[in-house]
Amino acid sequence: MAGRSGVKPLEGERFAELPVRIAALAAVDPGDVLPRPLARKLDRSAQFALIAAREAWADAGFTAKAGEDESIAPERLGSVIASGIGGVITLLDQYDVLKEKGVRRVSPHTVPMLMPNGPAANVGLEVNAQAGVHTPVSACASGAEAIGYAVEMIRTGRADVVVAGGTEAAIHPLPIAAFANMMAMSKSNDEPEKASRPYDTGRDGFVLGEGAGVVVLESADHAAKRGAKVYCEVLGQGLSADAHHIAQPEPSGRGIAAAMQNLLDSSDLKPSEVVHLNAHATSTPQGDIAEIKALRKVLGEDLDHVAISATKSMTGHLLGGAGGIETVATVLALHHRTAPPTINVEDLDAEIDADIVRGEPRALPEGSIAAINNSFGFGGHNVVLAFRSV
Repeated sequence: MAGRSGVKPLEGERFAELPVRIAALAAVDPGDVLPRPLARKLDRSAQFALIAAREAWADAGFTAKAGEDESIAPERLGSVIASGIGGVITLLDQYDVLKEKGVRRVSPHTVPMLMPNGPAANVGLEVNAQAGVHTPVSACASGAEAIGYAVEMIRTGRADVVVAGGTEAAIHPLPIAAFANMMAMSKSNDEPEKASRPYDTGRDGFVLGEGAGVVVLESADHAAKRGAKVYCEVLGQGLSADAHHIAQPEPSGRGIAAAMQNLLDSSDLKPSEVVHLNAHATSTPQGDIAEIKALRKVLGEDLDHVAISATKSMTGHLLGGAGGIETVATVLALHHRTAPPTINVEDLDAEIDADIVRGEPRALPEGSIAAINNSFGFGGHNVVLAFRSV
């Protein structure tokens, strides 16, 4: 909400020769929060997920794991935590150990640490989730798809409560070099805080971020029985696939529009109710425009009263964690009736035919209002989530 960027230079010799030497590192190192014996058994992505899940669980009013806290039975509790890449830092670092120090020095915890389902499994163990532990993997749409999957677990009667979200920790030379060689990342090394600039004519790619966003989803009846604090209502999700290219967005926004229409058709959401949208808006030249085209196609003139925020301008792009942290931002925007700003938009692209919240937060209307969170990923994955104020 302060409009402050978390993007900083990457220090250390291993980043020195990279074409991209900036990223949005987490403000607090997870290894400083977790006990050392636990942290050394978890990949950084799982560390983030566990901390975020603990915070969400406590905020939801639970005092212990399921079973010990009698307000939730273990068999009625699920965990759905997504990651686009999983334990990539563990995998790459342990390979270096193998090469440099030999077989016997490879950690016996390596496989549980590198598994993409490691964060979901560790969160499930933390809260004693026995209704199911799941890990959707759909690149940068993973976190949003996890939340949508959790909603379906509740709606189909598999669970009463689900801890859901996304996590990612991939700030490592290899992923950065690969993304940079794809021409997907900003190379604005001299101005880190201005590097992520969605919708600006000078945008030149995304900035890598790390962290996790986790929410506790609960059926309305179950929440009412235990007197839970409720931030908003989940209206539903819309899903589609571009079937266009493994990495490039479909330029007309066809798939995004299909996902949004799917959301409207499968929920009681009316376009006129939507007053806020947390956009995917990674700061890539093609992707930002395709998303706006899709919004205009589906919402029509109703898009004119939607306050659009692109929070990646401050957090960077968390890949599989983006849908998690941006769902948290969307929910809190509804709860506090304030849309967060988009920073670094100095020269708005003329093709961005929408109302972007620039520079400063903006108050949202009173009454019953709705908000949308968009997440899209390599492979053409499109996930759209909708929420209503309470």
